[in-house]
Amino acid sequence: MTQLKRPKRAISGWLILNKPYDMTSTQAVGKIKWLYGGKKAGHAGTLDPLATGILPIALGEATKTVPFVQDGVKIYEFDLKWGSTTTTDDVEGDVTATSDVRPSQAEVEAILPDFTGTITQIPPAFSAIKINGERAYDLARAGEKVVMPPREVEIDAFELLFHSNDISTFRVTCQKGTYVRALARDIAEKLGSKGHVSRLHRAAVGPFTDQDAVTIEDIEALELAERDLELKPLSDAVGHLPEVSLDERQAQLVRMGNPALLIGRNAPIALDEAYATHRGEMVALGFVEKGQFKPSRVIVAR
Repeated sequence: MTQLKRPKRAISGWLILNKPYDMTSTQAVGKIKWLYGGKKAGHAGTLDPLATGILPIALGEATKTVPFVQDGVKIYEFDLKWGSTTTTDDVEGDVTATSDVRPSQAEVEAILPDFTGTITQIPPAFSAIKINGERAYDLARAGEKVVMPPREVEIDAFELLFHSNDISTFRVTCQKGTYVRALARDIAEKLGSKGHVSRLHRAAVGPFTDQDAVTIEDIEALELAERDLELKPLSDAVGHLPEVSLDERQAQLVRMGNPALLIGRNAPIALDEAYATHRGEMVALGFVEKGQFKPSRVIVAR
């Protein structure tokens, strides 16, 4: 007998997953999409399979707000294992070089300012960056020598949490595009040693933190209606933008893709970016020009 397919639901919202170890971001999104029976899903910022932590998953109309989360500040906690480099700059790769040098805590702390602010790093060869149209990790796995172009990244804060001869633990606050594996490799090199990432946890992405996160097991233990309660509203992804509140008539105009004139003493005249709501529900992303809210992306009502 042919098994009937479960109908897809027009469910929208953000599920903040604590991604488990040894699962790809794509696998995690697929699992959550299946658990919710969602029609559409995406994520804001890939995590390495061996990393854990915050993977914001957008369901339905929340996918339209992914760029706002993906471009947000990231916080990582990671362990740097002293004494060896690997092909992948983490525990997954083969050892390529070793060193007996073990820097002191004072030496490690002294160089952290060199890795704060705008810095230049060379991403790991095993990364999703495209080289001549091919993913770097595909070329590296095929045995090709991959020359990664250097890039500038922004490090907002760098803190040493723990130090020993074998492992140092760091917390780094950084902007989009930063490779923690490259940070660990370069810190060790600057101190005359070798090193790689042995543990990586993402503690925050944009507005979402560990406090918001649930596990796959948490979601699996809930009934479908209870799972929906774990979803965060679309507006959480754009809370850093100005909110424009619309009445029923204005909301209808905007939902059809039309501009709506904003009235009232406090109505804005111009905003580069904003989001519009009606009765607490997000209606559209857009901007305000000459006192009109102009939608750029309309959120389809449930």
